[in-house]
Amino acid sequence: MVHTLKCVSPIDGSVFAERDTLSFDAALGLAQAARTAQTAWAARPLQDRINLVMAGVAAVGAMNDEIVPELAQMMGRPTRYGGEFGGFNERASHMAEIAQTALADIAVGEDASFKRYIKRVPHGVVFVVAPWNYPYMTAINTVAPALIAGNTVVLKHATQTLLVGERMAKAFHSAGIPTDVFQNIFLDHDTTSDLIAHRAFDFVNFTGSVGGGKAMERAAAGTFTGIGLELGGKDPGYVMDDADLDAAVETLIDGAMFNSGQCCCGIERIYVHEGLFDRFVEKAVAIVNGYKLGDPMDPETTIGPMANVRFASEVRAQIAEALADGATAHINTMPSDDGAAYLTPQILTNVTHDMRVMRHESFGPVVGIMSVRDDDEAIQLMNDSNFGLTASLWTRDLDRAMRVGDAIETGTVFMNRADYLDPGLCWTGCKDTGRGGGLSVIGYHNLTRPKSYHLKKVIT
Repeated sequence: MVHTLKCVSPIDGSVFAERDTLSFDAALGLAQAARTAQTAWAARPLQDRINLVMAGVAAVGAMNDEIVPELAQMMGRPTRYGGEFGGFNERASHMAEIAQTALADIAVGEDASFKRYIKRVPHGVVFVVAPWNYPYMTAINTVAPALIAGNTVVLKHATQTLLVGERMAKAFHSAGIPTDVFQNIFLDHDTTSDLIAHRAFDFVNFTGSVGGGKAMERAAAGTFTGIGLELGGKDPGYVMDDADLDAAVETLIDGAMFNSGQCCCGIERIYVHEGLFDRFVEKAVAIVNGYKLGDPMDPETTIGPMANVRFASEVRAQIAEALADGATAHINTMPSDDGAAYLTPQILTNVTHDMRVMRHESFGPVVGIMSVRDDDEAIQLMNDSNFGLTASLWTRDLDRAMRVGDAIETGTVFMNRADYLDPGLCWTGCKDTGRGGGLSVIGYHNLTRPKSYHLKKVIT
């Protein structure tokens, strides 16, 4: 059955774009075309694939003047921030630069009798299910290395950012990548699950909710299809007694509020040493009170609406529950707060881990701040979570950060930094944040499989 996907703009609630979904048979036909095209694509020299992918990346950059206002319309990020091409290009460029080394054969040994080595070979067809919050950067994390490694790619983008996949496909095709090698498709959830269960794909990469990740695992059960999952987060920041306070406040609050708090690795809870707590809160409140909530198309706007009214409703519910349980709100309702998608960013104190706002993913512009006595208490609180994506530590002592970092259940440890994805490092998580790893050399390992060669020579 064909359904119509509708992108509802958070700016005014109007339908900004709509596309019909494919039937199972039509989508399966496209997946089979990708499988047919994969052999010839993988047979191309690696450098040719790298050049074509980077030409596609450049073609996306050439569209940036159109992309930035389009993103504001689709998901509400203010145009003043200029889109995502910087990170998009940085990630693709790094994966292109390391490809020759990351995909090189692993020599095991050769003598007069044997030659032994391990190749990295592509899975085949990689299915990328991308999220709306950073729709270009999250997609390129997998699209670029998958194509460079010799896979073909089928991209399904989120309904909230319905036009992103089309733009990427148009750009990559204009650069010379064959249409069957990189495809953008529109699917509903049931058809997506049916395709995975049918083994239409050889590897699935999903970024989204915990519920969505569970649905992917259920669909793939018994197929032995590889799955990479980046799901929810509740990322903590910890400000130690020797921290650079001004830098910590500025970075952590930006990490909590940028993009209306809709960041995979956004800061959702902050623990501050008791000696710095009052000053940290005072400075944090001053920063947020300086924000201008409003229309993302207005260059003066610093924080736009959340991408969807239902996302804002969940954040409002968490805040209301926390206040009812004794939390203190520090930010007065802003004039543009409409009770719908436009939501006042909020700082909460007197919070505890009995409150949902400190335990459940908020994915919005709210952060709870707690005072802690020492490293041990901070570690216990940071680990008191079902999620584990990143943690941000603030100290002048590298050894201390490494020691605390070793004790935290997380995928990435930051010191004096937050909310950044370094393409040289593996992007990964633990617990309900999911499994797998993107970018870095490990990203290539996850998008290929090892193939061993044990060759006995004929001695004459």
